[in-house]
Amino acid sequence: MDMSQISSSELLQVADVVARERAIDREEVIDAMEQAIQKAGRSRYGQNRDIRAHIDRKSGEITLEQFTEIVEVVEDDDTQMTLEEAKKHDASLEIGSFMRQTLPPLEFGRIAAQTGKQVISQRVREAERARQFAEYQGREGEIVSGTVKRAESYMVVVDLGRAEAVIRREDMIPKEMTKQGDRIRALIKEVREEAKGPQIFLTRAGNDFMGALFTQEVPEIYDGIIEIKTVVREPGSRAKIAVYSHDPSIHPVGSCVGMRGSRVQAVVNELQGEKIEIIPWSEDIVVFAINALAPAEVAKVVMHQDDGRLEVIVPDDQLSLAIGRRGQNVRLASQLTGWYIDILSQAEESERFHQRSERFMELLDIDDVIANLLVAESFFTIDDVAAAELDELLAIQSFDESIAEELRKRAGECVEREKARVDAEMAAFKIADDLKEFAPINAAMLLTLAQGGILTLDDLADLDSEELMELLREHGISSEAKAGEIIMEARKHWFDDDESPNENAETPPEANADSISDGISDAESEGDGE
Repeated sequence: MDMSQISSSELLQVADVVARERAIDREEVIDAMEQAIQKAGRSRYGQNRDIRAHIDRKSGEITLEQFTEIVEVVEDDDTQMTLEEAKKHDASLEIGSFMRQTLPPLEFGRIAAQTGKQVISQRVREAERARQFAEYQGREGEIVSGTVKRAESYMVVVDLGRAEAVIRREDMIPKEMTKQGDRIRALIKEVREEAKGPQIFLTRAGNDFMGALFTQEVPEIYDGIIEIKTVVREPGSRAKIAVYSHDPSIHPVGSCVGMRGSRVQAVVNELQGEKIEIIPWSEDIVVFAINALAPAEVAKVVMHQDDGRLEVIVPDDQLSLAIGRRGQNVRLASQLTGWYIDILSQAEESERFHQRSERFMELLDIDDVIANLLVAESFFTIDDVAAAELDELLAIQSFDESIAEELRKRAGECVEREKARVDAEMAAFKIADDLKEFAPINAAMLLTLAQGGILTLDDLADLDSEELMELLREHGISSEAKAGEIIMEARKHWFDDDESPNENAETPPEANADSISDGISDAESEGDGE
């Protein structure tokens, strides 16, 4: 827009064109033009003066005026005057009113025209972003289509037609190649107000994107007959989706697969060949876990309610299939069910069963029949037996009150002997008081940790889940969830009431991506001003 070439009569036509092209209100464009003229007027008559412009909405005629406030005591000579001075020009003026002085029309030179163009571009951009924010706010979770405007390794800018959006690197499908001009679908992840204006963030890697794609492809999901319970993904590689049918006559998996796999294949194609397994959901966690581990066969499931852990036994030839490449199958199944899943082969389970049984035989001086019964009923340690209620032991087949009482007595004595042994051996280590007083670990665990070089609470807090599991596996800490819980408890002392855990954290990736987005906005602003 060259201001120096536009007459007053053409301003309204220009405003109509800009408003139509940018899909914003005509009044906002005219306001932006007035701001540009005012800025040019201040450049001509003085930056500190109160110069105001008005464009007649019907004729397009421009009026430029200087406003001077009438005050008792002048503090600013550029914008104020006394009542005595004002009366020389207009006897009707009073304190608090303004004297309006019409200024000659401006002839826009190159510099003034350039300044006007920048102001108009900035105001139009602000109005356009406000319109985008109002249009897309509240639409999170909706799939939109657009054209790739710019594709970089760290982000993709998508033209949605009436707005621009960004897909950050963490929201892209790994190894997916996009180029300028490609049509692309994505889920609106977040719409938020930034310093540079509203920003629309999209995702193609999120779990919700897959759920939304199935909702589009499967009418039964859209109608609410089939419900998507959970979706877990490792984008670009593999995914599991749990579905449930509210109508017994409609099979949830078959409906999602479609005739000859047409429905699921449409989703697979959109996700660049990602392998998708559709799992029937069940409120029975054991049944659900067996379904989630498909295609592997499951021989037995032992549920550890307190730990949120499932111990799954599979045939020896199914072990690698159940675990999956790099642990992917069991990892996704754990995420899908919300329980930590520990996979064992039947050979491993049998070996562990015999080890536990032999330990009971040795420490409690019992025969193999009683020891095997204890292990079969999920008594894994001497502490388990010592802490058991009498009724728990009486519930075991063939156990009477005398056997149960004797087992508890022997287990208690064994625990005391073990404690004395542990105390004696721990004397050789300089274990810090904070670790000794750490409630989640017992004396036997404490000795094992000390033997592994863990002597303070900070040493424990520095471990990761796998390291702690390796150290304490013989003490029953064999789930990543349980190990992680202990480590997080050990780290609590790092954070006091005066400092938030995130106060000194590094800038998150989201902030970096936002800065990039802001930088792009700055570049566009500069470009509009040229």
